[in-house]
Amino acid sequence: MGEDIHRLRKPASEDDWSRGPADGLPLVEYLDYQCSHCQAAYPVIESVLAELGGRVRFVVRHFPVASIHPQAKGAALAAEAAGRQGKFWEMHRRLLEARGALSEVDLRRYAQELRLDLEQFDRDRVDESLSAEIREEKLLGVRSGVNGTPTLYIGDVRYDGRISGEDLKAALLAELNGS
Repeated sequence: MGEDIHRLRKPASEDDWSRGPADGLPLVEYLDYQCSHCQAAYPVIESVLAELGGRVRFVVRHFPVASIHPQAKGAALAAEAAGRQGKFWEMHRRLLEARGALSEVDLRRYAQELRLDLEQFDRDRVDESLSAEIREEKLLGVRSGVNGTPTLYIGDVRYDGRISGEDLKAALLAELNGS
């Protein structure tokens, strides 16, 4: 039972934002765009994906920790709103590279840089259905044992190793090779 608390309650699905082959090994990240640890993990994960991308399906799920990161939910909404215009991954990258510059002015500037329809972007960010999706993702994360960010799952098992290129790549390869 104790081990089960660290299993992903909802497997990666078509409802998730994902990159990579549909049949690839899922690497699921619960993240908070304002979290400095998520920002630091971003280039590491991207590097590992560049090496193993043909075998790994990368999935992003929101886990804004508003109590310590007051701009995290707004950033998650910005990513979702950009996603409605086909630019989720571009906004995802921009938000993590922003290193905490996530004010309202910043979010609109990023949307403008990505050539989003700003009126639609603003409407979508206040759409209650997007807020509900983010709340649901966070609740699923809590049920899966997420208690901070970033939290990674390889397949449906929480990865508790260091988020370094070498360690993450080794863990993914071990799973891919059936070790």
